[in-house]
Amino acid sequence: MSKSTVGSYLATRILQSGARDFFSVPGDFNLVLLDEFLKQPGLRMIGCCNELNAGYAADGHARATGGLSVVVVTYMVGGLSVINAAAGAYSDDLPLLVVSGGPNTNDAPANHLLHHTLAEHNFYQAEKCFEPVVGATFNIRHVGDAPRMIDAAVTACLAKRKPVYLEIACNLAGAEVPAPAPLTLPPSAGSPDPVALAAAVEAAASRINKAVKPVLVGGVKLRSAGACGGFLKLADALGCAVAVMPDAKGLVPEDHPAFIGTYWGDVGSPNCAEIVESSDCQIFAGPVFNDYTTTGWTTLTPPGKLVHAGPDFLRLEGFEFSGLCLAGFLEALAGKVKRNDASLVSYRRQHDEPAPAVASAESAPLSIKELRRQIQGILTPESDLVIETGDSWFNGQKLRLPAGARYFFQMQYGSIGWATGATLGVSLASGDHRRTISLIGDGSFQLTAQEVSTMIRHGADPVIFLLNNRGYTIEVEIHDGPYNNIKNWDYAGLMEVFNAGEGNGLGLRARTAGELADAIGKALSHRGAVLIECALDRDDCTPELLEWGSRVAAANSRR
Repeated sequence: MSKSTVGSYLATRILQSGARDFFSVPGDFNLVLLDEFLKQPGLRMIGCCNELNAGYAADGHARATGGLSVVVVTYMVGGLSVINAAAGAYSDDLPLLVVSGGPNTNDAPANHLLHHTLAEHNFYQAEKCFEPVVGATFNIRHVGDAPRMIDAAVTACLAKRKPVYLEIACNLAGAEVPAPAPLTLPPSAGSPDPVALAAAVEAAASRINKAVKPVLVGGVKLRSAGACGGFLKLADALGCAVAVMPDAKGLVPEDHPAFIGTYWGDVGSPNCAEIVESSDCQIFAGPVFNDYTTTGWTTLTPPGKLVHAGPDFLRLEGFEFSGLCLAGFLEALAGKVKRNDASLVSYRRQHDEPAPAVASAESAPLSIKELRRQIQGILTPESDLVIETGDSWFNGQKLRLPAGARYFFQMQYGSIGWATGATLGVSLASGDHRRTISLIGDGSFQLTAQEVSTMIRHGADPVIFLLNNRGYTIEVEIHDGPYNNIKNWDYAGLMEVFNAGEGNGLGLRARTAGELADAIGKALSHRGAVLIECALDRDDCTPELLEWGSRVAAANSRR
């Protein structure tokens, strides 16, 4: 029988699952494990500056590839630092495998106290901390358990599309186990109950076909359910107006003939809310209704109008059907509905295409409108946008995505600082044929700025637009105070700090419209990470942020 080590067994399973990169920070409990990973041909280590950033990078990598992503940390001090990133990945259904080195198996029976712990005789601290934010935890303390637990961890991560925590005792990483056999990957979605599916399709089709003016709205769960194709089939069959919720931007092609924009209440695309909220049959596929996506609970989706198709259920008119699969449900429903374009006709009657944005004079101070106009001009089918929490959300929503362009942001968890690490992960996952473009606010950037050095180290070539308005603008609009002010940095100058005489990062500054145009020209011709520091007035933000912020503040302050 051929042999492997525990570490190489896991490395093989990672490769068999489709991952080629893993993100890591070394520590004494994971060093032998890292040695075993580095022996595996085809598996690349991306060393990060800290564990939180490594987790954010793995999050972005999972979004860009659609598959397994891996972060390797050390026990407790490393693991607890990555929990925040794991929580964000959990909220967005990302298969993130968190691998941690663990204590030597001889320490627990010897009743030892260990460093990196709470100075208590408890060797289950880390996995207990992870339990609320992962789909499963596994702890390998006996070498005979390693193959079974590794296989269970990888398959659970992919099947549940949730993070999984896998801890491996440091003295077992190099221990011998049988070599791994071929891996059978779990299906992307479970098999639906055929009886429930037939009943759900019949009920939904009956409701939709009786409607005068149905509309179809896509939600973020379309991605994790693998249901984007089924959604488009239903859209084509219905012929009605089609929108997306704000957290689903990029999941539906924006050149689709029935696409009317983002439904986000009063801060969504022009005329979109009027069409959705006046409809007598609102079909939402894969939605998440939270205070952010509903603008502080002010959007209008009454139960009597709502057909709510979730990842594995359908709710309408007081009935619920379970045991479904969203992708299969949407495809089956497409074959049962009648074509009804009344809502699309109504939208076209009301909607006037906005006039093209007018360029600012070259000497004019840079504004958020001009910044957005120039970014729109460089988007191509090979663009990957990474959008940070904050006013960047609202600016990103205003960008029209060319067919093939991709869009990544974290709305449910909304962890500021996410985008810098995610930019690293998306850029490395996308390779040389795509270009990552990021919009990141200065306050968010200060949380995770050091990961730009990892971009430079590994030859990633994103273009980062750093929106410098000297504070937390999104918080200002929700509830202002002195805590929203930050110390200004020389953001463009950081690129030379991170280069340290050997990197190829480029830092540029733009204070006027002309300077931004020049900076973008240099960025597009440069192969390497580029940061363009965009000087903006503190109060220069989208009107949508002002409206959204006031409504979220009202929701937060209700008694």
